[in-house]
Amino acid sequence: MTTAMVTAENVHKSFGHVEVLKGIDLEVRTGQVFCLLGPSGSGKSTLLRCINHLERIDAGRLSVDGQLVGYQERAGKLYELNENQVADQRRDIGMVFQRFNLFAHMTALQNVMLAPVDVLREQKKDSRERAMQLLERVGLADQAHKFPSQLSGGQQQRVAIARALAMKPKLMLFDEPTSALDPELVGEVLDVMRDLADSGMTMIVVTHEVGFAREVGDHLVFMDAGVVVEQGAPRDVLGNPQHRRTQAFLSKVL
Repeated sequence: MTTAMVTAENVHKSFGHVEVLKGIDLEVRTGQVFCLLGPSGSGKSTLLRCINHLERIDAGRLSVDGQLVGYQERAGKLYELNENQVADQRRDIGMVFQRFNLFAHMTALQNVMLAPVDVLREQKKDSRERAMQLLERVGLADQAHKFPSQLSGGQQQRVAIARALAMKPKLMLFDEPTSALDPELVGEVLDVMRDLADSGMTMIVVTHEVGFAREVGDHLVFMDAGVVVEQGAPRDVLGNPQHRRTQAFLSKVL
């Protein structure tokens, strides 16, 4: 049995008077490709941001690799970690956003090298060598010295993936990584994610790419209105959804 990489227990999150997460329970096993599917506004991206403590949860518990995210427990009470402690936790969690968030004034190579040099204090020579290896892995070694404005959207997203991998994360979070791409560029990003899955990387993927979820995913959760409606093996949920809400959603996207 593999261990749990991420555990959510009765997680709640509100923005003002709007409750976005209404008691989420789930477990992501080490090495799993865990897909989150659901309509816009269902809470998928918010849950992802909570796992990285980009958003603070209001109730419940979130753990990554056995450690509470953003908090420590003392005498039965939870106390929020300071910014430096949260930053230490985030080192182990890579995140790829819808928008690529690359530094426009830096080349692809410099974007990938930045965090290992500034955060991990790697030697520039070592960081450069590893960054080139990562760019090679995502098929962009020949674009290393180009700036983001000189790259296609798909290439920029692949640089963003390489940048996240440069921190040697134990967990990768993908927030609709292909939603901002032209259709013909989606495949090149999904191919990189397939390669990551094959390497055993634990991944949580918020996506509308049903084909990717079916082919690559190990577990699929369908969310709606801040709750987990249905979950299971992707082929089972997609091929024979049990809940009427899941059926209605899939009838529109398949």
